[in-house]
Amino acid sequence: MTAQQGFFYPRTSTGRAALIPAPPWYYSGDLLTVEYRTDPARVAELLPAPLELADEDPGAVALIWADWQSCSASREELLDPVRAQYKEAFVVVRCSYQGRTYSRCVYIWVDKDFAVARGIHQGYPKKLGSIWQTRPHPFSQAAPQIAAGAKFGATLAAGDRRLAEVVLTLTAESETNGFVNANPMAHHRILPNIARGAAGDAFAELIETGASEVQAGQAWRGEADLRLFEAPTEELARLEVHEIIGGYYRQVGVVWDGGTSLKML
Repeated sequence: MTAQQGFFYPRTSTGRAALIPAPPWYYSGDLLTVEYRTDPARVAELLPAPLELADEDPGAVALIWADWQSCSASREELLDPVRAQYKEAFVVVRCSYQGRTYSRCVYIWVDKDFAVARGIHQGYPKKLGSIWQTRPHPFSQAAPQIAAGAKFGATLAAGDRRLAEVVLTLTAESETNGFVNANPMAHHRILPNIARGAAGDAFAELIETGASEVQAGQAWRGEADLRLFEAPTEELARLEVHEIIGGYYRQVGVVWDGGTSLKML
């Protein structure tokens, strides 16, 4: 019997075909964030036990677009950019567990299979989608600069349907990039039962996770015009926009290197 290698499937005798390498994983990217308020009851629908609504501002939501370049410790992916570059859009709410406030990603779309696989490991509910956002550049011929008055657009689609779009106009520097996505993440990792007709999950775990290192450029705030759209297989529009809290733009660098099990379910 040949020993198999690889952090994730497919595992082989060499491990070269594995969809993702072992952590740590490194990310550099541009984040466009819109925070808004919705009906807290719609947030509660997305919080499985033992999670509860956050005590303060329970209806706060962050919809974040991210244009990433990522790699493993070897950095070899950076010289083969198809393995490094991807985009995502994700929805974050806040919740409470044992008296502590957490952030939680309730929806997320990415455009590469390796990003989906990392989500399975991290507890992010990733689906494939089409994500686009305006890129800044130091030369203004076909790009905005990160400065007051700059306009950035972003769109999200999945299953041939547009789900969200935003235009963000930067107004001034900001001390923060918002508050909804500023806590450790509380996620569920699940594996449904394989037996026909069996209820429940074969594996279910509540975990805490977050960046082990963060570098961040100057944050900018701005005015955001956000629209959400209905789709037959998506529920993002249920988190309808009642009030815009603010929009933000920031460039960041992040290292992810594991999490903590909070409770086996």
